[in-house]
Amino acid sequence: MFAAHLKHRGQTIKKALDQRRAIRRGRRLRKTRYRSPRFDNRTRPAGWLPPSLKSRIDNIYYLAKKLCYLAPVTEICVETVRFDTQKLENPEISGTVYQQGTLFGYEVREYLLEKWKRECAYCGAVGVRLEIDHIIPKALGGTNRVSNLAICCRNCNEKKNHRTIQDFLKHPQKVDQILSFSKRTLKDVAAVNTSRKAAGTTLAPLGKPLSFWSGGQTKYNRTKYGLQKEHWIDAACVGNSERVLTIAEKMSVIEITAMGRGTRQQCLVTRFGFPRSSGKQKKRVLGFQTGDLVHAVVPSGKKKGRYHGRIAIRATGNFNIRTDSGVVEGIQAKYCRISQRTDGYSYTHLKQEQRFLPAINDGVSALSIR
Repeated sequence: MFAAHLKHRGQTIKKALDQRRAIRRGRRLRKTRYRSPRFDNRTRPAGWLPPSLKSRIDNIYYLAKKLCYLAPVTEICVETVRFDTQKLENPEISGTVYQQGTLFGYEVREYLLEKWKRECAYCGAVGVRLEIDHIIPKALGGTNRVSNLAICCRNCNEKKNHRTIQDFLKHPQKVDQILSFSKRTLKDVAAVNTSRKAAGTTLAPLGKPLSFWSGGQTKYNRTKYGLQKEHWIDAACVGNSERVLTIAEKMSVIEITAMGRGTRQQCLVTRFGFPRSSGKQKKRVLGFQTGDLVHAVVPSGKKKGRYHGRIAIRATGNFNIRTDSGVVEGIQAKYCRISQRTDGYSYTHLKQEQRFLPAINDGVSALSIR
């Protein structure tokens, strides 16, 4: 009945915290305004999550709570994707050192598909059967480490055979790109492993039956019904495989983007940490707040026309409106009518051709609410 993409702002929060830390460090070094660091004797409570991950969990809870209020929800199913980082680093570990699991092959393959964006690493082919290839062939001393594995099509796999990637591609820039990409860190894996249990703990107070399912079960259900790989389709496939799943051909998909609820920063600063604007005077101007969705009709003048989008307020009463075609400046408040008060999110209907485009996954598990 309802499908949506949820885009988090974890990286935005991480960037803002890094910027704040750098500005404070610069002030200490210049001794312009000393603010003592507060890392001594500071303990973190049980279940503490970094702000970037905490925001993702809060986004899930907020939207799940809103759906439970608007619709007769009877069940919540959460997909808890688990990546075994020890296996990813050393697939050959076994015996008394580590008990090898039965899902190892699937987890590594699924991780590689997500890492290489489900396209051939060598020729960029999409929509074809992809195979695992050793960048440095095992015949030449290559290992099974994930950093040495790539996804490629059957044609490239057969042509490469036991040759090195330098002999196969003959394009130094492409070779350097693949080698640098293959050594990516496991930051995304750590984010998923850290937040997957917190999502269930946060949703428990909603009072709905809650169940957890693996990524393997979701992929089995999606393959069973012949559906494409997409986050909102994965969410629909979470749960028991015995149920009957139907998705309308022209399903309307909403893209929900976490925008935040403003900032506590008193004023804007330069890259050196010096103030470049005055402090905030008001949170609301003439009944409007930054982030409100408005509809403006300007009858005359240079800005004559109709505009629909989110506003940025100004103390003068002349607002900026961000529309699909760009930002329109200097729209007077008397021409604006509120369509929706800001709640920290923006909502956009995806076009028919955009429903199956790759979406950015900022480290969150799939959620199915029925």
